[in-house]
Amino acid sequence: MDMLSFVVTIVLVSASGALAPGALFFANISYGSKFGAKSGLIFSISHTVVEFFLVMVFALGLLTVANEPIVQLVVGIIGGIFLIVFGIVQIRNSLLFKTEESKASKSSFHHLFFIGLAFTGLNPLFIVWWLTVGAELILISLAFASLAGVIFMYFCHVWMDYVWLIGIAHLAKKGTNVIGLKWYRGLMAVFGVILIYFGIIFFIGAIF
Repeated sequence: MDMLSFVVTIVLVSASGALAPGALFFANISYGSKFGAKSGLIFSISHTVVEFFLVMVFALGLLTVANEPIVQLVVGIIGGIFLIVFGIVQIRNSLLFKTEESKASKSSFHHLFFIGLAFTGLNPLFIVWWLTVGAELILISLAFASLAGVIFMYFCHVWMDYVWLIGIAHLAKKGTNVIGLKWYRGLMAVFGVILIYFGIIFFIGAIF
């Protein structure tokens, strides 16, 4: 895989995870309505602390077995299936999102970092994503440039978390109901289709 294909694959696949609504996303809206972009930045930093540690642990675990055909087969099949499932769910959710307002919590600004750590590390969907879809990205990165490839992959991924969370927090401060915006629903549907496409590619690539 050349550099351009590597970066495009990482960005498109990981963007779907970064932009999809979850516990941290809704917490970001809630606290963003009170603190603005600063809360998005703090949530991004705390998310990075947990995620980078998790990614490197997985990468070190896969490093010694990355070239084993059975590992590539299992990770490719499972990752492909989960991508397809996540894509279908994302398209479905883009059509069913309810426009409920988020109320800002009374917790202080100083607690945001620890809230971000908890909402990231204790989110089961976050763990499942990196164990399935993320594991496939890590294998691709290891094949591309070993651990340096994984670190590069992570930088290709994590900048979207910062842009997205800070932007959403800023919009929340201005009173914008992001979930209710048509462009957001459309974006989620588009990334759902992209997930399904890469899921099929990963699945077929693992088998053949």
